[in-house]
Amino acid sequence: MTKLRIGICGGGVGGLCAAIALREAGHEAIVFEQAKQFLRIGADVNLTPNAVRALDRLGVGDVLRETAARPTHRLSRTWDSGEITSKLPMSDAAEEKYGAPQLTIHRGDLLKALEAKLPASAIRLGSKVSGVEAGEQPVVHFEDGSSERLDVVIGADGIHSAVRRSLFGDDSPEFTGLVSYRAVVPRSAVPEVENLDAFTKWWGETADSQVVVFPLTRGEEVFIFATTPQEGWREESWTLPGDVDELRDVYKDFHPDVRALLAACDSVTKSALYVREPMERWSEGHVTILGDAAHPMVPFMAQGACMAIEDAVVLSRCLAEAGRDEVPAALARYEQARRERTAQVQRGSRANNWLKGEGNADWVYGYDAWGVALD
Repeated sequence: MTKLRIGICGGGVGGLCAAIALREAGHEAIVFEQAKQFLRIGADVNLTPNAVRALDRLGVGDVLRETAARPTHRLSRTWDSGEITSKLPMSDAAEEKYGAPQLTIHRGDLLKALEAKLPASAIRLGSKVSGVEAGEQPVVHFEDGSSERLDVVIGADGIHSAVRRSLFGDDSPEFTGLVSYRAVVPRSAVPEVENLDAFTKWWGETADSQVVVFPLTRGEEVFIFATTPQEGWREESWTLPGDVDELRDVYKDFHPDVRALLAACDSVTKSALYVREPMERWSEGHVTILGDAAHPMVPFMAQGACMAIEDAVVLSRCLAEAGRDEVPAALARYEQARRERTAQVQRGSRANNWLKGEGNADWVYGYDAWGVALD
């Protein structure tokens, strides 16, 4: 095997997982991250068993379990009565069935664990990518005017990917008409609320209105994610501040448990939700994309980060034995292995009806990125 020099644009969950897996396969992987330092931004990452099993093989599972919460169940409940319409055992039951539990964790804790698996030389902070030239030796261009030639380039640079734009042009996202709110409250602030150790989705009168609640930081905190129709807000960012009073007013008719949680919020972020159609291809020459750069999805199945982790593992397996001349074929195998699954999750997320009633989660949770067949 010829050792490949691989540039990964983006130091998020998918990019760091890809770097770990590729370096363990014997390649030189370098992450180009635009931030000057990793900050504890964002709040939640929901890691379902398919993702945790992949992370365990990357050697970070034990560290994640030190700070993560481990939901007991996945519940669906009716917005006003609180009736449980779906109850899926997780925790030990999921570990027995799928080989790993569900973990809910602060995004900063996940990134810290992944970063610790890489040498400092493998991450170049303050390196904002402006574009990529594809070819047998692709070139990454940075906003400071510098550039770097590599054997392979992977775009793990998120929903507004510069790599995807270089390869395929601007995407055409469609505004869903929905906005989302995110907040975290201390568990101690809501002692009257039940089932805080479960991942619970409260379904509104319509699928557009919902509240998702699950534990963080070993159950010491509670994460809240809520969506509602609203046409007047078009900003697609997870860090923009929202209005707590507006949040409470939107869900004022929901179950008392939901109202109690929202009453405990002292701040909230707000973002518009957009959808994209699945792409026909992800690669050009020696350049490919993964995660949100390849298949951005609305968060109604809570699989965005999980799909990026799966992508990273499968891509590393496809490139593991590849020499420079074999890279295009390896990238084609990666696409072949991943496009149908990610498109199915994209469309399922958009439909927003998964596990509203009783159903089977095996096709999502039972996937093994380390063992799936590669044609």
